[in-house]
Amino acid sequence: MVCSVDIIEKPQLNDPVLIEGLPGIGFVANISALHLIKMLKAVKFAQIFSSSFQDFAITTEDGGTLSPINELYYAKHPQGGRDLIIWYGNTQALTTVGQYELVGKILDICIDLGCKFVISIGGFKKDEVAPIPTVYSTATDLETMQEALDLGTKVMVGNVFGIAGLSVGLARIRDLKGFSLLVDTLGMDPDINAAEHALILLGKYLKFDVDLSEIDKSGEEIKKVLKSFGIIRSIAEEKKKEEQQLRWFI
Repeated sequence: MVCSVDIIEKPQLNDPVLIEGLPGIGFVANISALHLIKMLKAVKFAQIFSSSFQDFAITTEDGGTLSPINELYYAKHPQGGRDLIIWYGNTQALTTVGQYELVGKILDICIDLGCKFVISIGGFKKDEVAPIPTVYSTATDLETMQEALDLGTKVMVGNVFGIAGLSVGLARIRDLKGFSLLVDTLGMDPDINAAEHALILLGKYLKFDVDLSEIDKSGEEIKKVLKSFGIIRSIAEEKKKEEQQLRWFI
């Protein structure tokens, strides 16, 4: 197995837009994707496993296991507009080759469903963040970039690493259009505030209001999953780890 796809069903969708929501800086995309899945009652239609994911599984309280996985969900537009394909998961691929294979597989599936547009979400790490964070964008072409700027974003200058950058970059090569929404974040714990502002702009672009009343629950759920995978740790655990590292220098 390199990158294995399990298609549960093939939905019929109206000009769907792919929304990327994998873990990254501040877990902005992950919170956003999970909240959309819950709010829109999205339906899972595909599972993706990769040999480039982490090489372990987490045991659950009932004796089961939780594996590194990516999933695709579909949701009908609340007002009858363009439908959504939501890309959610508990990991990115750990290698460059794995990242390219993963994005390629996802785009293959989405193109087959009539998708021509990709929106990636991510965090942009800053040392200080205002209560209303700045959102930056990069896009596949100048026309689409202007659409992103019209939402109130600013031009992202520099590199966009990981899935957030690669999904838009490869979309351009595949003749799809799209842009990224990269929100200022401290980048430490799951940033609910940053996710809120990403979803506000996403809703503005897709022309529906995103109900943010229970986004805190999505943030807590993401935190629980990430802790189980050891991706985030408590402050006490981080302090203990730091003290252990410092002993080597005494």
